Amino acid sequence: MGESNALYYSSRDPFGDEGDFITAPEVSQMFGELIGLWLADVWVRAGAPEKVHYVELGPGRGTLALDALRTAARYDLNPTVHFVEGSETLRELQAETIPDVEHHHDLSTVPTDAPILVVANEFFDALPVHQLLRAAQGWTERMVGLEGEKLVFVGGDKPMDSIVPTSWRSAPQGTLIETSPAAAAIMSELADRLVAQGGAALVIDYGGLEHRAGSSLQALKAHKKVDPLSHPGQADITAHVDFETLGHVAQRQGARHMGTVMQGDWLRELGIETRTEALQRKSPADAAKIARQRERLISESEMGLLFKVMGLRSPAWPDGVGF
Repeated sequence: MGESNALYYSSRDPFGDEGDFITAPEVSQMFGELIGLWLADVWVRAGAPEKVHYVELGPGRGTLALDALRTAARYDLNPTVHFVEGSETLRELQAETIPDVEHHHDLSTVPTDAPILVVANEFFDALPVHQLLRAAQGWTERMVGLEGEKLVFVGGDKPMDSIVPTSWRSAPQGTLIETSPAAAAIMSELADRLVAQGGAALVIDYGGLEHRAGSSLQALKAHKKVDPLSHPGQADITAHVDFETLGHVAQRQGARHMGTVMQGDWLRELGIETRTEALQRKSPADAAKIARQRERLISESEMGLLFKVMGLRSPAWPDGVGF
């Protein structure tokens, strides 16, 4: 999964109608605008520190940042902009959208001299997961092997009981769970930064509020689900984000977990209905289109229920709206 996604993102622009999938910032400007409003509000209530860094993990084309920073600037929030992005193809697109952006391969080179406002939209879902299976002799890892020229799932031969969460160790035979050491490591580093520097973070992705059994591994190609093993490096491979574990990791490092809520509820709390009406008044001919865009973001049958918003903060910063 890690190798396939590294090749996939480094070789194309996967977003939009011509790509393989559409993310919320590409659906409507309202998504980024409300994130910008949230960031500005929490920044003002934290005392409006003069120097602050906007940090986005996996920023796509830079669309979310463009909308968020434009909105935040109305409240005098003008941070320096840092993107954590490994794809040179996407870096070029992002630099066209946000000309003064500074790029980083990971969080380690992001400046430590000021508070950070972090956004990670559909970032954690692309990080590789391990799948652990409860067999007769204990927990083993589900792995990928070759059957002729075809990639297939195979059983691992090494015991994996030591990395299984305590609450799952006595699960019945046949139980499969997913774990992402990569996601936990990044969350740990992010939480350390919030504690040391001050600031707040939003993690927006699809997944469950509680860690559940079963495989969530999936792949998208040309907006259609395909076998995750059938197009390595040519399809977007993702898994549901384990928000429960990410929250535990952040709190273990001393960050404050404001909460994890449904995307639809969060956007309503921030005023997406009011923003929809304002855009419709400005462009009456597009009123129906704008309404459809809003519904895609908040409807339970679209992104509103499956996608979650997690809020994190420094112990010294206030809670944000919507949690």
